[in-house]
Amino acid sequence: MAIESTILDNIQNLEDIESHEEKLYKILEVYMNIFPVKNAYLFRYSPLGFIGEGIIAITCHGLIHIRDIRDDVRSLPLIYSALYERKAKYCSGIEYLKQINIKYITTSNVNSFLAIPICFGAVPIGYICTNEFEQGKISDQQLSSYTQFGQHIGKTLEKTEGKEDARLLSRREMEVMKRISWGESIKEMADSMFISEVTINQYIKTAIRKLGAQNRTQAIAEMFRRGMIS
Repeated sequence: MAIESTILDNIQNLEDIESHEEKLYKILEVYMNIFPVKNAYLFRYSPLGFIGEGIIAITCHGLIHIRDIRDDVRSLPLIYSALYERKAKYCSGIEYLKQINIKYITTSNVNSFLAIPICFGAVPIGYICTNEFEQGKISDQQLSSYTQFGQHIGKTLEKTEGKEDARLLSRREMEVMKRISWGESIKEMADSMFISEVTINQYIKTAIRKLGAQNRTQAIAEMFRRGMIS
Protein backbone atom coordinates (compact mmCIF):
# COMPACT_ATOMS: atom_id res chain seq x y z
CA MET A 1 0.00 0.00 0.00
CA ALA A 2 2.88 2.38 0.68
CA ILE A 3 4.10 2.37 -2.91
CA GLU A 4 0.57 2.92 -4.23
CA SER A 5 0.19 5.90 -1.90
CA THR A 6 3.50 7.26 -3.20
CA ILE A 7 2.34 6.84 -6.79
CA LEU A 8 -0.94 8.65 -6.12
CA ASP A 9 0.81 11.47 -4.28
CA ASN A 10 3.18 12.00 -7.20
CA ILE A 11 0.67 11.89 -10.06
CA GLN A 12 -2.20 13.85 -8.53
CA ASN A 13 -0.89 17.13 -9.94
CA LEU A 14 -0.69 15.80 -13.50
CA GLU A 15 -4.38 16.55 -14.03
CA ASP A 16 -3.69 20.27 -13.65
CA ILE A 17 -1.17 20.39 -16.51
CA GLU A 18 -2.88 21.73 -19.63
CA SER A 19 -0.08 21.21 -22.16
CA HIS A 20 -0.20 17.67 -23.57
CA GLU A 21 3.55 17.59 -24.30
CA GLU A 22 4.41 18.80 -20.81
CA LYS A 23 2.11 16.20 -19.28
CA LEU A 24 3.85 13.39 -21.14
CA TYR A 25 7.24 14.65 -19.98
CA LYS A 26 6.02 14.89 -16.38
CA ILE A 27 4.75 11.31 -16.53
CA LEU A 28 8.29 10.09 -17.26
CA GLU A 29 9.77 12.46 -14.69
CA VAL A 30 7.44 11.13 -11.98
CA TYR A 31 8.19 7.56 -13.04
CA MET A 32 11.94 8.10 -12.69
CA ASN A 33 11.50 9.82 -9.33
CA ILE A 34 9.50 6.92 -7.89
CA PHE A 35 11.37 3.93 -9.25
CA PRO A 36 15.09 2.98 -9.34
CA VAL A 37 15.47 3.38 -13.11
CA LYS A 38 18.00 5.26 -15.22
CA ASN A 39 15.95 5.83 -18.36
CA ALA A 40 12.36 5.84 -19.58
CA TYR A 41 10.86 5.57 -23.06
CA LEU A 42 7.21 6.49 -23.63
CA PHE A 43 5.21 4.96 -26.49
CA ARG A 44 1.64 5.25 -27.65
CA TYR A 45 -0.08 2.05 -28.76
CA SER A 46 -2.95 1.37 -31.14
CA PRO A 47 -4.64 -2.04 -31.33
CA LEU A 48 -5.43 -0.94 -34.89
CA GLY A 49 -2.48 -2.77 -36.47
CA PHE A 50 -0.79 -3.52 -33.12
CA ILE A 51 1.41 -0.47 -33.65
CA GLY A 52 3.67 1.03 -30.98
CA GLU A 53 4.98 4.52 -31.77
CA GLY A 54 7.71 6.36 -29.87
CA ILE A 55 6.89 9.73 -28.30
CA ILE A 56 9.61 10.92 -25.92
CA ALA A 57 12.32 9.47 -23.69
CA ILE A 58 14.47 10.57 -20.77
CA THR A 59 18.00 9.14 -20.88
CA CYS A 60 21.48 10.11 -19.69
CA HIS A 61 21.47 12.55 -22.62
CA GLY A 62 18.35 14.32 -21.36
CA LEU A 63 14.95 14.57 -23.03
CA ILE A 64 14.85 13.17 -26.56
CA HIS A 65 12.12 12.60 -29.16
CA ILE A 66 11.78 9.03 -30.39
CA ARG A 67 9.12 9.50 -33.07
CA ASP A 68 11.25 7.55 -35.55
CA ILE A 69 10.57 4.34 -33.60
CA ARG A 70 7.51 2.52 -34.93
CA ASP A 71 6.94 -1.21 -34.51
CA ASP A 72 4.37 -3.95 -34.75
CA VAL A 73 4.55 -5.04 -31.11
CA ARG A 74 3.77 -8.62 -32.09
CA SER A 75 7.44 -8.76 -33.11
CA LEU A 76 8.39 -7.81 -29.52
CA PRO A 77 7.05 -10.64 -27.32
CA LEU A 78 7.69 -8.99 -23.95
CA ILE A 79 5.94 -5.74 -24.88
CA TYR A 80 3.07 -7.58 -26.58
CA SER A 81 2.63 -9.79 -23.50
CA ALA A 82 2.58 -6.75 -21.19
CA LEU A 83 -0.09 -5.06 -23.31
CA TYR A 84 -2.16 -8.20 -23.78
CA GLU A 85 -2.14 -9.12 -20.08
CA ARG A 86 -2.15 -5.47 -18.91
CA LYS A 87 0.70 -6.22 -16.51
CA ALA A 88 4.30 -4.99 -16.28
CA LYS A 89 6.77 -7.52 -17.69
CA TYR A 90 10.52 -7.88 -17.10
CA CYS A 91 13.27 -10.01 -18.60
CA SER A 92 17.03 -10.23 -18.30
CA GLY A 93 20.01 -12.26 -19.48
CA ILE A 94 19.43 -14.68 -22.32
CA GLU A 95 15.68 -13.99 -22.29
CA TYR A 96 16.45 -10.34 -23.02
CA LEU A 97 18.32 -11.32 -26.18
CA LYS A 98 15.48 -13.62 -27.25
CA GLN A 99 12.61 -11.22 -26.65
CA ILE A 100 13.93 -7.79 -27.62
CA ASN A 101 14.62 -6.50 -31.11
CA ILE A 102 18.30 -5.68 -31.74
CA LYS A 103 17.57 -1.96 -32.16
CA TYR A 104 16.43 -1.80 -28.53
CA ILE A 105 19.79 -3.15 -27.33
CA THR A 106 21.48 0.23 -27.03
CA THR A 107 24.77 -0.67 -25.32
CA SER A 108 26.74 -3.82 -24.62
CA ASN A 109 26.27 -3.57 -20.84
CA VAL A 110 22.45 -3.50 -21.07
CA ASN A 111 20.89 -6.92 -20.58
CA SER A 112 17.46 -6.34 -19.03
CA PHE A 113 14.19 -4.80 -20.14
CA LEU A 114 10.96 -3.65 -18.49
CA ALA A 115 7.65 -2.88 -20.22
CA ILE A 116 4.78 -1.19 -18.38
CA PRO A 117 1.35 -0.95 -20.07
CA ILE A 118 -0.73 2.24 -19.78
CA CYS A 119 -4.44 1.47 -20.03
CA PHE A 120 -7.80 3.19 -20.28
CA GLY A 121 -9.73 0.64 -18.27
CA ALA A 122 -9.14 -2.66 -20.05
CA VAL A 123 -7.74 -1.05 -23.21
CA PRO A 124 -3.95 -0.54 -23.52
CA ILE A 125 -3.17 2.83 -25.11
CA GLY A 126 0.56 3.11 -24.46
CA TYR A 127 3.55 1.78 -22.59
CA ILE A 128 6.76 2.80 -20.86
CA CYS A 129 10.02 0.91 -21.37
CA THR A 130 13.24 0.91 -19.36
CA ASN A 131 16.49 -0.95 -20.02
CA GLU A 132 18.84 0.57 -17.42
CA PHE A 133 18.30 0.17 -13.69
CA GLU A 134 19.90 1.26 -10.42
CA GLN A 135 19.51 -2.19 -8.89
CA GLY A 136 19.53 -5.87 -9.77
CA LYS A 137 16.69 -8.12 -10.85
CA ILE A 138 13.14 -6.87 -10.35
CA SER A 139 10.97 -8.94 -8.00
CA ASP A 140 7.33 -9.92 -8.58
CA GLN A 141 6.29 -7.47 -5.85
CA GLN A 142 8.14 -4.65 -7.60
CA LEU A 143 6.56 -5.63 -10.91
CA SER A 144 3.16 -5.23 -9.27
CA SER A 145 4.10 -1.66 -8.30
CA TYR A 146 5.09 -0.88 -11.89
CA THR A 147 1.73 -2.27 -13.05
CA GLN A 148 -0.06 -0.01 -10.56
CA PHE A 149 1.82 2.99 -11.90
CA GLY A 150 0.67 2.27 -15.47
CA GLN A 151 -2.92 1.85 -14.29
CA HIS A 152 -2.95 5.16 -12.42
CA ILE A 153 -1.33 7.01 -15.31
CA GLY A 154 -4.03 5.61 -17.62
CA LYS A 155 -6.76 6.90 -15.31
CA THR A 156 -5.13 10.33 -15.18
CA LEU A 157 -4.85 10.57 -18.98
CA GLU A 158 -8.44 9.40 -19.41
CA LYS A 159 -9.69 12.18 -17.11
CA THR A 160 -7.73 14.94 -18.80
CA GLU A 161 -7.41 13.98 -22.48
CA GLY A 162 -8.61 16.48 -25.01
CA LYS A 163 -8.91 19.55 -22.78
CA GLU A 164 -7.29 21.78 -25.40
CA ASP A 165 -9.81 20.77 -28.11
CA ALA A 166 -12.71 19.64 -25.95
CA ARG A 167 -15.27 21.65 -27.96
CA LEU A 168 -14.10 20.60 -31.41
CA LEU A 169 -15.88 17.24 -31.44
CA SER A 170 -19.12 16.26 -29.76
CA ARG A 171 -19.10 13.72 -26.95
CA ARG A 172 -20.35 10.99 -29.28
CA GLU A 173 -17.85 11.89 -32.00
CA MET A 174 -15.02 11.73 -29.44
CA GLU A 175 -16.21 8.36 -28.18
CA VAL A 176 -16.45 6.88 -31.67
CA MET A 177 -13.03 8.17 -32.74
CA LYS A 178 -11.46 6.94 -29.51
CA ARG A 179 -12.92 3.48 -30.07
CA ILE A 180 -11.56 3.48 -33.62
CA SER A 181 -8.09 4.22 -32.22
CA TRP A 182 -8.54 1.16 -29.99
CA GLY A 183 -9.25 -1.01 -33.02
CA GLU A 184 -13.01 -1.53 -32.58
CA SER A 185 -15.06 -2.26 -35.68
CA ILE A 186 -18.17 -0.33 -36.74
CA LYS A 187 -20.34 -3.32 -35.80
CA GLU A 188 -18.73 -3.65 -32.35
CA MET A 189 -19.32 0.03 -31.67
CA ALA A 190 -22.92 -0.12 -32.85
CA ASP A 191 -23.61 -3.13 -30.61
CA SER A 192 -21.97 -1.68 -27.49
CA MET A 193 -23.23 1.90 -27.95
CA PHE A 194 -26.77 0.79 -28.96
CA ILE A 195 -26.88 2.93 -32.10
CA SER A 196 -26.96 2.02 -35.79
CA GLU A 197 -23.93 1.49 -38.01
CA VAL A 198 -25.24 4.31 -40.22
CA THR A 199 -25.12 6.69 -37.24
CA ILE A 200 -21.60 5.52 -36.35
CA ASN A 201 -20.43 6.23 -39.89
CA GLN A 202 -22.01 9.69 -39.76
CA TYR A 203 -20.13 10.50 -36.54
CA ILE A 204 -16.90 9.38 -38.21
CA LYS A 205 -17.57 11.44 -41.34
CA THR A 206 -18.33 14.57 -39.28
CA ALA A 207 -15.29 14.11 -37.04
CA ILE A 208 -12.99 13.71 -40.07
CA ARG A 209 -14.36 16.94 -41.54
CA LYS A 210 -13.99 18.89 -38.29
CA LEU A 211 -10.40 17.71 -37.91
CA GLY A 212 -9.51 18.74 -41.46
CA ALA A 213 -8.46 15.19 -42.32
CA GLN A 214 -8.94 13.12 -45.47
CA ASN A 215 -9.74 9.80 -43.82
CA ARG A 216 -10.10 8.14 -40.42
CA THR A 217 -6.41 7.23 -40.19
CA GLN A 218 -5.39 10.85 -40.70
CA ALA A 219 -8.09 11.93 -38.23
CA ILE A 220 -6.78 9.63 -35.50
CA ALA A 221 -3.23 10.84 -36.13
CA GLU A 222 -4.42 14.46 -35.84
CA MET A 223 -6.18 13.68 -32.56
CA PHE A 224 -2.97 12.15 -31.21
CA ARG A 225 -1.04 15.23 -32.31
CA ARG A 226 -3.46 17.59 -30.57
CA GLY A 227 -3.53 15.52 -27.38
CA MET A 228 -7.24 14.72 -27.79
CA ILE A 229 -6.39 11.07 -27.35
CA SER A 230 -3.14 9.71 -25.90
